[in-house]
Amino acid sequence: MADQLTSRPALTGANPRKTRAAAISIASNTMLILLKIAAGAITGSVAIISEAMHSGIDLLASVIAYLSVRKADVPADDLHPYGHQKVENLAAAIEGMLILVGASVIIYESILRLINPEPVESIGLGIAVIAFSMVANVVVSTFLHMRARETESAALQGDASHLRTDAVTSGGVLVGLALVQITGAEWIDPVVALLVAGAIITAGVRILARSSRVLVDETLPDEELGAIREEVIAFGPRGVAGFHKLRARRAGASRYVDLHVQFRAPTTLESAHETAHALQDAIHGRLRNADVLIHIEPEDRVKPGTEIPAQTPHLSDQPPT
Repeated sequence: MADQLTSRPALTGANPRKTRAAAISIASNTMLILLKIAAGAITGSVAIISEAMHSGIDLLASVIAYLSVRKADVPADDLHPYGHQKVENLAAAIEGMLILVGASVIIYESILRLINPEPVESIGLGIAVIAFSMVANVVVSTFLHMRARETESAALQGDASHLRTDAVTSGGVLVGLALVQITGAEWIDPVVALLVAGAIITAGVRILARSSRVLVDETLPDEELGAIREEVIAFGPRGVAGFHKLRARRAGASRYVDLHVQFRAPTTLESAHETAHALQDAIHGRLRNADVLIHIEPEDRVKPGTEIPAQTPHLSDQPPT
């Protein structure tokens, strides 16, 4: 007896909550770039210019996020039978690389300014622009983070991480400009820019690591794998004798799970088929956006140590603890 069942989450096109969030990020970054470029040109502060460059990278990342969330929710087709979800993870990886490139340029400019110091002027204007930028990025990044959690969007999460880093670095620049104004020590400005670059590199490496784990099909977290095993074991009273070859990975907001489930004799193919559908529904109840593939096998293929006792009660039948 052998059969195979697949259940896929329904995809109907781009999620408007994700695209609107990405569009807001684009608008915010565009405005902040213009303000920082103007302030950097007036003050001559390398730290402010570094912040403008950082926002420029954020803008490019926001555009990538916007395009990726639209593409990721396009239904599967003949060329992409597993869908387009990994576009978001690829976009997050590109965003991480862009951050590292921007940080390298900032480091280069900061070292040049340390070697050849230049005066910083109109510091008050620079402080006002950076303070406004910090508040704006806190507000927008918080909104993006909420949307990323709701939709499990890797691209929006990467964008939110960019803006949170931008807010933190803006705070550092703000402190640096204030110290320059108080002490007159102009070397503080490029040193602050170097610290900003360090924070940007940390964020970029973190985003790259997170996205690469998905791109190389790393398995799901232990708690999610445990939830799958619990649901399979809970079907012992319905004829499930064991299971093996459990594989699970993630792509964008979707999870892909496949496993072999063994049934006791004399379970009919029809009965096993019905139970497998119920098991798919149970796994869906534990994991969001799960695409579950179950291969049905007879009991004689159960491996030692993977048996499921027939008397095992279903989780829903257990008394609350």
